[in-house]
Amino acid sequence: MFRINNITNITQKRTLRPLYAQHQATPYGGFLSSSWTKAVDIYPGMVMAKLAGEVFTLAGTASGGGVLPATAGLIRGFGLSALFVAPTLGVDETQYPHDDSLNVFTVWQGGPDATFEIMAPAFATTQSWSESASSDGGVIMLGITNASHADGPGKLALMDGSNVIETPIARLIQYKPSGGATGVSPYLGSGVTGASIIVQFNPTAVILADQTP
Repeated sequence: MFRINNITNITQKRTLRPLYAQHQATPYGGFLSSSWTKAVDIYPGMVMAKLAGEVFTLAGTASGGGVLPATAGLIRGFGLSALFVAPTLGVDETQYPHDDSLNVFTVWQGGPDATFEIMAPAFATTQSWSESASSDGGVIMLGITNASHADGPGKLALMDGSNVIETPIARLIQYKPSGGATGVSPYLGSGVTGASIIVQFNPTAVILADQTP
């Protein structure tokens, strides 16, 4: 159960929609790292890594408190952010009016068939996504953008070898283009494309023989 921590957040459109999650996924509670500087906006649907204890940070970056392992390819996203920590938008759901030091945070952690829709700009929208991708039953796995990526760190992305940590943690089910018949247009400010991706997220994703990077 999520609770609104600020009356101004009631009508805020979310960039993450759990589609198959009632039994397949779990909201996992914890705290945002106290070292996180909030220099990068975190949207619902971006990939979070788990540190020691019940502490989270944005995956794919060594800035703002995010910590990469010595071998970047070994990084594992723990779950998808359920909350906004987006000072640029004026929305920070880790801060409660009665106690701004709590830093509480929640991530969605999925099982093998947990399915989510992630809306722009919470995934790597600058990449060349295809509406027909995976429509033939092919397997397209997604990695995580790093801090040098054009879309910034911590976003699900095609594993095209360009500033993407190619540890597959999600399977692409469908890409929904901006303005298309099935597209959505959440208003989050200028530069939002309105596109979305439907993914099965599992931090221990199984790599199939016919995987298409």
